[in-house]
Amino acid sequence: MKLSVHHTTIQSYATGAQRVALRLRLVPTRFATQSCEEWKVSVNDEPVADWLRNSAGDDESYSLVNGPTQLVKIEAHGIVHVDSDHGMIKGLPKTLPLGFYLTSTPRTEIDDILKDFASSLSGSSQLDLLHNASHSARSAVTYAPGATEWETSGSQALALGKGVCQDQAHVFIAAVRHLNIPARYVVGYYLAGGEEDALHETHAWAEAWVDDLGWVGFDVTNGVCVTDHYVRLCSGLDAHDAAPIRGSVFGAGEIAVDAEVSISEAAGKEIAQMQQQ
Repeated sequence: MKLSVHHTTIQSYATGAQRVALRLRLVPTRFATQSCEEWKVSVNDEPVADWLRNSAGDDESYSLVNGPTQLVKIEAHGIVHVDSDHGMIKGLPKTLPLGFYLTSTPRTEIDDILKDFASSLSGSSQLDLLHNASHSARSAVTYAPGATEWETSGSQALALGKGVCQDQAHVFIAAVRHLNIPARYVVGYYLAGGEEDALHETHAWAEAWVDDLGWVGFDVTNGVCVTDHYVRLCSGLDAHDAAPIRGSVFGAGEIAVDAEVSISEAAGKEIAQMQQQ
């Protein structure tokens, strides 16, 4: 499937920023079942270049905006070719040891409530257990936009019983790591089935290591393994570590962030237009 994605983020600064330093991970990951036919990233309409693969296999670059400036507009858009392989993520470099993905973070730290949740999980195989972990996390944390904050941990969301895709992924990751299964947080885009479910922001899911299969993607929010409706952008130990845009702003005062994502199946005319740009 060929998917067209347009992702715009605007950061506005109340008193004007003197300097904005950005670390960007806004190029879809390259692996066996995903590739970019066309993809462009810009900051204030200036193309971003010098993309390098980091140790997790994700493309990364940096941008510096010298002020004073009232806003920074970051755009990423293009055409991505995605095939489905039953959720398996093949062809990524293995430069980080699997043990790294057992590392606990403030958003995935284990406590008694998460230990009890992890202890309740079972399965006839490692893959079956992971499917059960995904469905159990989805049931335990009802999807409820606005119920949690960016800093909310998986344990807090589990105690609350509601949250968003970020929280559901954190619960899954923390639980399976406690069971000694490497897991990581993934940010990307998701093409929903109906217009009423159209994505207007990035989506989050998890990947867990399965012996003899490798990394497998689990979308806890939708209760499925990832398919050709998903565009994988970047990964990390948790939502903070995997953020596609991170950086430092100097002398900005209050900062407002507005993000918008559109994703659709790419038409032939749209592909031709991208190739002509």
